[in-house]
Amino acid sequence: MITLRPANERGHADHGWLDSWHSFSFANYHDPRHMHWGPLRVINEDRVAPGQGFGTHGHRDMEIISYVIEGALGHKDSMGNSASIVPGEVQRMSAGRGITHSEYNHDSEGTTHFLQIWIIPQITGIAPGYEQKAFPEAEKRGRLQLVVSPDGRDASVTIHQDALLLAGLFDGDEHAEYAFAPGRLGYVHLVRGELTVNGIGLAAGDALKLEDETTLTLTQGRAAEVLVFDLPPLQLV
Repeated sequence: MITLRPANERGHADHGWLDSWHSFSFANYHDPRHMHWGPLRVINEDRVAPGQGFGTHGHRDMEIISYVIEGALGHKDSMGNSASIVPGEVQRMSAGRGITHSEYNHDSEGTTHFLQIWIIPQITGIAPGYEQKAFPEAEKRGRLQLVVSPDGRDASVTIHQDALLLAGLFDGDEHAEYAFAPGRLGYVHLVRGELTVNGIGLAAGDALKLEDETTLTLTQGRAAEVLVFDLPPLQLV
């Protein structure tokens, strides 16, 4: 079963300094049909205005992934990490038993465009953790590159959940296939461009929820950047 989640049906919040589209219920956007998909709890597409950002705030018991599309995202946290995240890099922060951090666009002119992704962990109350890695364009061109996993294989960043995140870039005749193990859930989020997935045409911000599907086929990309999640089933209480 494949369910299309059109970009323009997502929740939307415009705070002036922040323009945000919510794929799942978040803050003032609540939709019981879109609470989570397996352990995938949040995909917020955020655009942060020049010189603006999220002040220091806290999280706990969540795996938080930042995926920058344009610009740079300045990060500081209570573990002592201070970094700038740019396109091609993936940052993972395990909130564990508690962490505070801030995120800013320090550019005085350009907007920072990024995805904020939350994944519910398998275990709670762990020590907070941080990881950031670069994945060059060549590694994602015409294929799906593993960028997040539970065991750090293929130089991916590590999360505390049996979930995989793959990223790919597709244009023209470039194509790829991906196989899901029985019982797994899939989620496809098109970051930008156009792409056909299992015969369904997607535009930027569109997504697909997949259940009981064995194969994913990606074709007909036009400047496409895509994220593919391979997820275990999960019931939230």
